[in-house]
Amino acid sequence: MTTSSSAIPSEATVQRALGEFGIQLDDKQVVSIQQYIRLLLVWNDKVNLTAIRDPLEILYRHFCESMFGGIAVPLLSGRLADVGSGGGFPGLPLRILRPELSVLLIESNIKKATFLAEVVRELDLRNVTVHVGRYEKMADELAPLDYICSRAFGEFKAFLAWSSAEKLAVKNVVLWVGARDLDEIRAIVGWEWREPVPVPQSLRRLILMGTKSEGSQTDVPRGT
Repeated sequence: MTTSSSAIPSEATVQRALGEFGIQLDDKQVVSIQQYIRLLLVWNDKVNLTAIRDPLEILYRHFCESMFGGIAVPLLSGRLADVGSGGGFPGLPLRILRPELSVLLIESNIKKATFLAEVVRELDLRNVTVHVGRYEKMADELAPLDYICSRAFGEFKAFLAWSSAEKLAVKNVVLWVGARDLDEIRAIVGWEWREPVPVPQSLRRLILMGTKSEGSQTDVPRGT
């Protein structure tokens, strides 16, 4: 299946949408977003990467919301792991926004991981690696990390227990969550949470950043 170029948001449309989130990109970065959306639409029928089909909604929900986390926290540089990356969100938009980031995409679905590798190749994104497998079985090949992030992932208790492992040496976790998830997340011991940042153009979606509490490190199995 091919996708008409007319379905891809224009440069002006991309810049206008980003501006609503307080994001500024250069022309090359905008072209990367357009190329990414084109690839996503072509692959989506075969791999089901996103339930969102409208290119403009994809721009807002996947790209603008992902990149907004990069300025809300902010994320400037360092090593960032995106757990349950799926279609590459938020990891790849963050890498487009912040070329200084080194991004590790963790995805257990082989077809989705293949798509991620194709995006990395087509967009010529350096310092991005795709790790295929369950995150719980990974540690050695990821460490050390400055950030672990996840968007609409769930499994918060298990995810945060893994993230606090001493060998990962992670400093912060960044979560894209719904307001209904806040009480559950805050009840999990071992993390100190900043005040959540509301996502523009949404009613109940938030960016939440946590820092490990002292003495919260745990051990995890060696990666396989």
